[in-house]
Amino acid sequence: MKPERPSYDWQLQEAKRFLEEQDDFLVVAHINPDGDAISSTLAVGWMLKQLGKRFVMVNEGKSPDKFDYLWGNSDIADFSVIERKPDFQHVISVDCADYSRIGQVSSIFGEAPSLLNIDHHPTNDYFGTVQLIRPDAAATVEILYELAVVLGIRWEEELASCIYTGLLTDTGGFRYSNTTPNVMRIASEMLGYGVKGSVLAEHLLERMTRSHVALLRKALAQLSFSHEGKIAWIAVSAQDIAEAGASNEDLEGIVNYPRNIEGVEVGILVKEGEGGRFKASLRSAGKVNVAEIAQRFGGGGHVRAAGCSFEGTIESVLDKIVKEVGKALV
Repeated sequence: MKPERPSYDWQLQEAKRFLEEQDDFLVVAHINPDGDAISSTLAVGWMLKQLGKRFVMVNEGKSPDKFDYLWGNSDIADFSVIERKPDFQHVISVDCADYSRIGQVSSIFGEAPSLLNIDHHPTNDYFGTVQLIRPDAAATVEILYELAVVLGIRWEEELASCIYTGLLTDTGGFRYSNTTPNVMRIASEMLGYGVKGSVLAEHLLERMTRSHVALLRKALAQLSFSHEGKIAWIAVSAQDIAEAGASNEDLEGIVNYPRNIEGVEVGILVKEGEGGRFKASLRSAGKVNVAEIAQRFGGGGHVRAAGCSFEGTIESVLDKIVKEVGKALV
């Protein structure tokens, strides 16, 4: 039986107390941060600034250049290149479904640090000393909007752009099933603070780099199907990524191509990383809970979008994933 969790309103007040009573914070999101992770990191940074707090923002992985328009994006340090690595006693993690998603940044935590865990993943295991978790939120920034209201933070375009960006990216441009009336209400309010919605949609959802297109061509050439066309997958090797001159940013969104094919219930992308490690991304049309499948392999996520990591070969990883998805289709 799962332990009974404190009410969300109680969690909001505890998070408020944590931010107001502590200082010298480290703010961190998950490895290879996406739009919601970056936006959440910067939204927390903005709030801490308004509260007169000292803070540092660090991530394992470079912050994508396409988010340079956001306040403070250039201030997020890449763990691999920072020189001084002090021990932080007060940590705020955002958009991390479990502690491992923090990655190597956890090595600069102090002994037994106080950690505020802010997240929206249903698979979050409630790590940390204080938790602010709302699994039905479309994005972590939706939770941070509510925290900003509780804190009485002054709304300006910089903060509003962070909130809007996280909502835009995690709802697929307000197209996914997590686009709720509350999401649209918050987005509308952010537009009222000066956010340029059409400009951000063009920049984040429509534009593609040439390296992304080069990688996409290689990926689609390997598109495969099984289970009467209900499962579709593509694989990207380290060699494919190198030959395309691509980066992690260029991999974003590629998993949607197999998923968007008519008749496909689950789309899969397997990409090769460093040291023989592979990351599998899963997208569901709704009949299959891919978060449950990812959890069986030590990963997690949402009902329709999840991921997990493996060691082995592309072929062995695909074999394991496709078999598990196939079982869920029966």
